[in-house]
Amino acid sequence: MNRLLRQTVAVVTAIVPVFAAYLLVARPYQLRWGATNAEVARAMPGDALSSRPTFLSTRAITIDATPEVIWPWLVQIGYGRAGFYGYDIIENIGSPKGIRSADRILPELQQIAVGDPLPLSAAGGLIVNAIEPNQFLVWSGTTGTYPGAFTWALYPDDASRTRLVSRIQWSHRWTSPLSMFMDLFTEFTDHIAVRKILHGVKDRAEGRAEPFARQAAEFGVFVLALLEFLLAAWLLLRRPPGWSGWLRAFLAGVAWLVVWYAPIPIEVGAVVTLVVLWLLLPQRLSHAALRVPPVAAAERRT
Repeated sequence: MNRLLRQTVAVVTAIVPVFAAYLLVARPYQLRWGATNAEVARAMPGDALSSRPTFLSTRAITIDATPEVIWPWLVQIGYGRAGFYGYDIIENIGSPKGIRSADRILPELQQIAVGDPLPLSAAGGLIVNAIEPNQFLVWSGTTGTYPGAFTWALYPDDASRTRLVSRIQWSHRWTSPLSMFMDLFTEFTDHIAVRKILHGVKDRAEGRAEPFARQAAEFGVFVLALLEFLLAAWLLLRRPPGWSGWLRAFLAGVAWLVVWYAPIPIEVGAVVTLVVLWLLLPQRLSHAALRVPPVAAAERRT
């Protein structure tokens, strides 16, 4: 077995268990984050828009407010509108309304109707497919080829608390490289975005908003966790295969899953990424040293 083949086998054997853990543990958990069994099983508006979806998520959060208080925050969501109350540093880039999502009700954005556009980014978006004030809002594609629906629904829990439930359903498309890339990107990142939107709506309806600095730092931790996993796999592919490199790549993959999907505070996630960085840095420096020409190394010693 030549070196390249051994390195490829090492990378594959490190990555496959990580993605198996995603499919068996992380994915089932993230597809129903915060939702009860009854909420997962409940029929919701928009269900008929996607038959046999390959991606079906039902996520929920309890908000200490009535549907009438929450509804205006949902209505004004959108790129170039009030934002998404999530990770503004990436979601609102280039928005004419500015980088920050709104922290107040915007009267000019409260009137929407079926067929109105719902921009997701500067590149395009969805349309309002169905609406029932204080009850539900359904987004869908602008053409019949879009394979899914995004539903936001409000269910009173008691006189002062409401369950905000998000249901997203669509089918993976393997017809083109671009469609495949976008679907895989959504597959892995959708949970992070929607979870943050749910928290953002909750915070605003309850009278608070997260500082931008904390929001940006949290997003940075997520990005670092992924980059560390990719770096570990790249180093394993470039260096002579060995147990230490394999273990670092495997642990970096597990750390990525934990930081992205486990129910842990972001502060814990930051510690996890720093530990992984500490494990990878000596390997990276060693790899760089291997590439120093002998003459240069001798000159450096003199």
